[in-house]
Amino acid sequence: MVGDSLIAIVLFALDVLVYALFVAFPVPDIATPPWYVGLPLIVILLGVVPLRRKYPLVMAYWVLVWTIPYVAAGFGDVAFSVAVVSCIALYTVVVCSGRRQAAFYTALTLVVSLTHQILQYPDDWVVNTVTVVLALALCWVLGEFVGARRAYQAEVEARLHLLENERHQATRIAVAEERERIARELHDVVAHAVSVIVVHADGASYAVRKDPDLAERAIGTISDTGRSALHELRRLLAILRDDDRDDAENRVGGEGARTPQPTAADLVELADRVETAGLTVRLDLDETIDELPAGVSLGVYRIVQEALTNSLKHAGVGTRAHVRVRWDRGAGRDTDHAGSVHIDVEDDGAGRANPVLAGGPGAGAAREGPAERAPSAPGGNGLIGMRERTNVHDGTLTAGPAPGGGWQVRAVLTVRLGE
Repeated sequence: MVGDSLIAIVLFALDVLVYALFVAFPVPDIATPPWYVGLPLIVILLGVVPLRRKYPLVMAYWVLVWTIPYVAAGFGDVAFSVAVVSCIALYTVVVCSGRRQAAFYTALTLVVSLTHQILQYPDDWVVNTVTVVLALALCWVLGEFVGARRAYQAEVEARLHLLENERHQATRIAVAEERERIARELHDVVAHAVSVIVVHADGASYAVRKDPDLAERAIGTISDTGRSALHELRRLLAILRDDDRDDAENRVGGEGARTPQPTAADLVELADRVETAGLTVRLDLDETIDELPAGVSLGVYRIVQEALTNSLKHAGVGTRAHVRVRWDRGAGRDTDHAGSVHIDVEDDGAGRANPVLAGGPGAGAAREGPAERAPSAPGGNGLIGMRERTNVHDGTLTAGPAPGGGWQVRAVLTVRLGE
């Protein structure tokens, strides 16, 4: 409103100046109306200009109505504000109210102007009318241009707002997915490491007096497992740090540098760690397992790790597990699809909970009575983690009691080159 108020003030000042000049230097053919009639009409006519953006139609028709007494009083000859304000009104209607309202207002303005020209200037009404039409046309074109620019700017702002919302939503989804991934990794690392540590800690406390050598070996296994778990946790925490800082640490080989994640080739080492915890593991691995893509290889390792951890925790003492990993390349050797990996993990447990992890008195005692196998419980984090890893690679997962007793986990992961 400040700019529009300045326009009204400038027009009023110019009208007063022109009126004063006509009073000081009269023109024979032009009658000068009294000031007490003309000045109030000028104020009334220009008073709505500051409100033109907020009430464009009200301002336009107010100007059109008060143009009639303004011209009838003779101020059309000694002031020019009525012509300027009429053009401003049409421009405002085109920009703010649309073409339909502008067309109706233009038609009424032409009727009023034509009537005025015919009655006051019968000899020159054609030329004057053409001049008015050209002025109104110029205002219309200017209003169309400004309106189009404003519509374009509004569309750009709307798209930027939508893009910002989409980017914010994508960021939230990415953060949620990263949290889920880190949660799976933490579960895999912590669950396996803690299971091994608890088994050996209770076994060491049970054998510390009867078999100190056995207790010493158990403590050594605890130490190695703890270091390995700590190493994995540091790697996961490094993911949460600033990327630039991580890159710098990786380049200089700092302590916080990220290390390669486990792969299917590390299953032998995993089996050794599980065996030291009391679960006999037999591995049957495909010779080409080292050639698996990194993503699939990590998924294979984590699924086997979770399955063996569940067997260690729930299958009972003296359980034996059999792990088979086979890469069926199929007919997709020459395409991006490189077959599928079949993972089978079976144990011959009797369904009794591990006495140590279940809170038993020692490594050699067994809890009386059968216990529910945790992997069969819906919603278990371990089973959910395995299922999510198979879904990532368009695979399938089944887990449940084996036909001959014990428990089995079977997963199939689709292998795609470049993963």
